Amino acid sequence: MFPVMTDALRHIDPFTFTSLRYLIAGSAFLVLLRVVEGPGAFRAAGESVPLAWLLGSIGFCGFGSFVFLGQQLAGDEGALTASIMMATQPMMGLLLNALVRRVPPAPVSVLFVVLSFTGVALVVTRGDVVAALHEPQHYAANALIVVGALCWVVYTFGAARFSGWSALKYTTFTTWLGLTTIVTVNLMLVATHRIAAPSWAAVHAVLPHLAYMGPVAGFGAILLWMTGNRILGPMNGVLFMDVLPITAFIVSAATGVVPTRAQIAGAGLTGAALILNNLYLRRRARRIGTAPARVPSAST
Repeated sequence: MFPVMTDALRHIDPFTFTSLRYLIAGSAFLVLLRVVEGPGAFRAAGESVPLAWLLGSIGFCGFGSFVFLGQQLAGDEGALTASIMMATQPMMGLLLNALVRRVPPAPVSVLFVVLSFTGVALVVTRGDVVAALHEPQHYAANALIVVGALCWVVYTFGAARFSGWSALKYTTFTTWLGLTTIVTVNLMLVATHRIAAPSWAAVHAVLPHLAYMGPVAGFGAILLWMTGNRILGPMNGVLFMDVLPITAFIVSAATGVVPTRAQIAGAGLTGAALILNNLYLRRRARRIGTAPARVPSAST
């Protein structure tokens, strides 16, 4: 996805591209929902539509706008930066879960969070922290990508609030409700001349990119993502974001953007921290689950 966007963003702004991408994906979701669940699936069935709109806006407008704008600002290496930021989503999920449930994460998990973000720092600075400190645009791009990644974590975890909806229904409703925000923001930016209205030449230039980003990375990937998270749970599901740096690094290298040794080491450090943290949490859960229950004494 991110190497494809590197080229697409040379022709069109991220906001217009996000609108077009989810219009394509959303149309496919509508058709599939009608076929699979029937016309009754378009009713809310007691679930909160305003909350679905909020989560859809955060997930689709927030993720698409912030991540791709940050990638555009980052330039040719934006794909590498964005992919490693996505790989930190399991750690973001851990912190979000702790915040929502008001239960602090285990000290070992905090250590892995630090290691994970150390790996991210190696990737985004290419191992040269001093040079990165003198690039103000560097901060803006990375901050936008982090916010976008967090938006997707919130959207993924928010699906648990809609236990009465299937993964397909949640995805369809939130896509279209989020599209209202995406298109509104897009039109406002054009009207205020923050971005230029896309020309037919620009739209034509990104048709090959939309052919992948709409049906494949939009419709197919998001549907499978939400279905998998419904089965595995979001804490385990977001671990699959660890695959992103691997694919992005390989595709980027094939297109001429070769990661440095420091970036490869950083990606490896982040991936190792995420995997070790998951193994630790699983072992901890088994230990808690097998611990003998305390039996009240007769005096109580």
